[in-house]
Amino acid sequence: MDLAASGMFLPPQTVGTILCCICGVTMSPNSANMCVTCLRSRVDITEGLPRHAALFYCPECQCYLQPPRTWIRADLESKELLTFCLRRLKPLTRNVRIINAEFVWTEPHSKRIKLRLRIQKEVLNGAILEQSHIVEFTQHDNLCESCTRYQANPDQWVAAVQLRQHVSHRRTFFFLEQLILRHGAASRAINIKEADRGVDFFFGNRSHAVKFVDFISNSIPAQSRSDKQLVSHDPKSSTYNYKYTFSVEICPICREDLICLPPKVAKSFGNLGPLVLCMKVSNSIALLDPLTLRIAYLDANKYWASPFKAFLSSRQLVEFIVLDVDLESSEIVVGGLKYALAYVQVARLSDFGKNDNIFSVRTHLGHLLCPGDYALGYDLYGANINDIEMDKYKGLDIPHVILLKKSYEQMRKKKRGKARSWKLKSLNMEVDGTIKARPDEEKRTAEYEEFLWDLEENPEMRFNISLYRDKDYQPSEMASTVDGDDLPSVPLDELIAELDISDDENDNTNSME
Repeated sequence: MDLAASGMFLPPQTVGTILCCICGVTMSPNSANMCVTCLRSRVDITEGLPRHAALFYCPECQCYLQPPRTWIRADLESKELLTFCLRRLKPLTRNVRIINAEFVWTEPHSKRIKLRLRIQKEVLNGAILEQSHIVEFTQHDNLCESCTRYQANPDQWVAAVQLRQHVSHRRTFFFLEQLILRHGAASRAINIKEADRGVDFFFGNRSHAVKFVDFISNSIPAQSRSDKQLVSHDPKSSTYNYKYTFSVEICPICREDLICLPPKVAKSFGNLGPLVLCMKVSNSIALLDPLTLRIAYLDANKYWASPFKAFLSSRQLVEFIVLDVDLESSEIVVGGLKYALAYVQVARLSDFGKNDNIFSVRTHLGHLLCPGDYALGYDLYGANINDIEMDKYKGLDIPHVILLKKSYEQMRKKKRGKARSWKLKSLNMEVDGTIKARPDEEKRTAEYEEFLWDLEENPEMRFNISLYRDKDYQPSEMASTVDGDDLPSVPLDELIAELDISDDENDNTNSME
């Protein structure tokens, strides 16, 4: 029977209370019959827990020593450092339960790390008491073995990784440098040197070099081989000291290259091409037939089984002006990118207004191009074709022009020399003294500028790269009217703010606390 429905009065339920056996304060009953204040005054669950601990820190490689000989890299106030500190306290906190842990802000140069722990412990007659506890770690500077050897002799390395790519530009190394920084792959390197057509990385341990080679092989198509040289031998203890060298050759096929596939490779992909464009290079090479929108992925094993070179590289691109566009198909997604087939009429920008050379070509850029736009492509009509793979195809119909991408060069001329709102970090590389002549600085600067423009144009290329906000950037009031709305740029939500701890910020933090 429902008493509320029958109209009967129901008294409100009250929680029973008792008096504390020590101070007589009204309280909710517990197994100890004492209030929290009296319980804490008589029982200290932090008794016996450490309040101070020591950490050995290598200031060169920013690593912490985990006894007996393991060094762990961790940044200040990071999750890795918090986990490392808690593991150091685990043998001393077995009788209590840690429910929360956080850093207490300290000066970065104070050599002190403070942790605020929230712990629980069962006390009198099963009562659970919760209390806060602060542990202070003192950093003691101590160079690790690798940094000690490097400080004694910078040339005293154990393993070296030599990255090489036999092409006429360094765009691949610009991209690879950002991948290495993003994932911290070269954090164990004791020295980095810029060499001819590549970069050399030196490590104090062979395992670090092997891990780095694996990272490179998983990031881009490359093949590697290793060698070792005996440095010393102790016959009494039967110990050998070797120097290891890893030679890594990067695939010479780069993004935006025009390739003529060998007949064997083209057959393996169902008679693809044979003239294809390299649209993307990761752990595999994405090859697109611009005339049929067929795409194929070539991994490192297949490439090195039958290697080939690019027919034309991005340095041989020619700028065209679009005169007319006739869409052939609607926009479709191929390999995660949007394309649309169309017939377009183009003319060389250098010939525009001088002669009547107009080319009608089929392209995959029908969704982007409009009459009056500019496009970059390969001029096969005026090129000197001399390729071994091309000669293997009899009766091949070679198009006059193969367009690659929409061009923003005319818009960029108005923006030349202007600062960007973002910036990239770079590796601390030294120039190898064995190089006879350093590459032309103007050429290097131009290639790096092209790499920055590619990052602005291609959002997919920015996916694995960390772009940082430039705090010195001051936008111009006339930027929107001068630069135009069609010029690609990096959205602000993709930029990362650099960690900058200054005295003013520290004072503000202290005042807020």
